Amino acid sequence: MRTPIIAGNWKMNKTPAEAVSFVKEIKDELVKLTAAERVVCPPYVALDGVARALAGTDIAVGAQDVHWEESGAYTSQVAPNMLQDLVKYVIIGHSETRAYQGVTDEMVNLKAKAALAHNLRPIIAVGESLEINEAGETESFVGNQIRAAFDGIPASDLENTVIAYEPIWAIGTGKSASAELANSIIGGIRAIIAELYDDDHANAMRIQYGGSVKPNNMVEYMTQEHIDGALVGGAALKADSFIELVKLAIEAKGLA
Repeated sequence: MRTPIIAGNWKMNKTPAEAVSFVKEIKDELVKLTAAERVVCPPYVALDGVARALAGTDIAVGAQDVHWEESGAYTSQVAPNMLQDLVKYVIIGHSETRAYQGVTDEMVNLKAKAALAHNLRPIIAVGESLEINEAGETESFVGNQIRAAFDGIPASDLENTVIAYEPIWAIGTGKSASAELANSIIGGIRAIIAELYDDDHANAMRIQYGGSVKPNNMVEYMTQEHIDGALVGGAALKADSFIELVKLAIEAKGLA
């Protein structure tokens, strides 16, 4: 059984003070839910305060992105060595960074390698636009993203890597891929990992679904064979909802 992983991507929300207050609010409940891995990904400016507030617990902290260089003339960017004492995870290749910041497949690969080299665990996000989906090209498009992201990454690093399938048309729109469709695409991703590495590594790889995940649809996703968790946006910003998502994931996987 792959351990479920529920990660909250806060995006550009919560001031440092609000972030610390929030994790203090959810901490006592989340520490009880040890059957799933719980990750919170606040903005960079809140990472230190959140990490301090969660110190001594097994609730992980993640960053929302990372650069691949350790230093240099990269205004506004954050290097992997700046994060390695603050966080355990880092989201790489989220569609919003691809769309608004020009992140390419090649950059995703560089970021993933840099993260792994600094003992950070990448959550590599992939997903297609509505146009690609409606053209029936989702599997080939996402497959190409996976192949590019894992180019040159050794099998020994896979245990420290998570994949998140997030169809772009389902992010923040209220729409979501059906559980069956998401499971099918994620199963295809797992097959590509098997092709690139082997069946054992593919079967061990944790792959999340993301895109308008809420308590009222969480069980549908988590009862699917290939879906191992969720990368959650808006529903991760409310204490009751995020806690409920973790509980539902554990129950759906029969781990309660």
